[in-house]
Amino acid sequence: MSVQINTLEVENVKRVKAVKVECAGNALTVIGGRNGQGKTSVLDAISFALGGERFRPSNVRREESVADPEIRITLSNGLVVERKGKNSALKVIDPQGNRGGQKLLDSFIHQFALDLPKFLNSSAKEKANTLLQVIGVGEELARLELEEKRIYDERHAFGRIADQKRKFANELPHYDDAPETPVSARELIERQQGILARNGENQRKRQHAEWLERERIEADAALQRLKGELAKAEEHYRNVSDDLAIALKSANELQDESTAEIETSLREIDEINVKVRANLDKAKANEDAEQHDNQYTVLTQKIEQVRAQKAALLNGANLPLPGLTVEQGDLLYNGRQWDCMSGSDQLRVATAIVRKLNPECGFALLDKLEQMDTETLQEFSQWLEHEGLQVIATRVSTGDECSIIIEDGFVMRQQAPERSLQPAYTPGTF
Repeated sequence: MSVQINTLEVENVKRVKAVKVECAGNALTVIGGRNGQGKTSVLDAISFALGGERFRPSNVRREESVADPEIRITLSNGLVVERKGKNSALKVIDPQGNRGGQKLLDSFIHQFALDLPKFLNSSAKEKANTLLQVIGVGEELARLELEEKRIYDERHAFGRIADQKRKFANELPHYDDAPETPVSARELIERQQGILARNGENQRKRQHAEWLERERIEADAALQRLKGELAKAEEHYRNVSDDLAIALKSANELQDESTAEIETSLREIDEINVKVRANLDKAKANEDAEQHDNQYTVLTQKIEQVRAQKAALLNGANLPLPGLTVEQGDLLYNGRQWDCMSGSDQLRVATAIVRKLNPECGFALLDKLEQMDTETLQEFSQWLEHEGLQVIATRVSTGDECSIIIEDGFVMRQQAPERSLQPAYTPGTF
């Protein structure tokens, strides 16, 4: 069974003069009073007594007191925790005779139970990470985050090296008149040999020109001979022309066939082919669109599978409160992010998570419980009782909802909280 606080006695601590609180059997103990009367000092005394030096106030002893501070807490597991004397040294009394100290207290008391504002004031990501650690999936998500960081760092390293190389290249000189590759002696020799080869070719071409000159003289003689033959050909041409004139007179009487029908058919084939090509283009476009649609569907299915895995991971976890989950790194309660929750919902979520952090710790301290009205306060008390939790809280009020009223460091009134006239708490309604 989780450990709770049965009784609390505080003297001369901060603003407290002498306060004794009976907490056993009460799921919710509300310490009421006006501002500056010592309510928060009671919670600070509990935190210091059970949490150790990290919760020590800067000045433990009440300013007006000449007596040393004293704190005595009796826990439900039988331990008695005392801090008294000038240095407020810790003493843990075990009825069974076992010795123990701060290490024993730390084994069943979580620091968030003593300092719930530390959780309330943490970032949304820190709250989500705390919940993930509580429900046992934090290690897997942490592994994925480390893998993501490793890849990111690797990419960043490549980018940094690329920038360095680019900067180095920009600082190097550049000559527009230089060739793209270095010049070597071998290349110059090859170029010289190429020039000599071309000069040799030029000499060959000169010799060839001389030969062509001789050929031209011979061709001129042949031309004169051909001119005589041309005269004979011209006479033959005139004779043929006369024969052609006679033949044309007969040709005019011939009737040519029409190609209009064939041309019409050709035009129709072009139009048909245009339509065919258009249909082929449309079919290809539809095929491309369908392929992209299929790929989009595949990717959508992959996204749904990943989301299903995430949902299964969280649904299979033992969440500390119905309606509590984590999405995209944010803690949600009944679909609302932390900054959209009411103040009372934030306290419920925080209390449930703190309880889950160490199930052996059955209590938590809450300062400034004013954000809950009396009806919500009653529902909160019923929920705490159902969950087997104990909360000791402060509230700026002197109403009947308060378990004790503190005035000027003393308990002025102590009473059992009135029982709610509403039906008993039903799981899942809070």
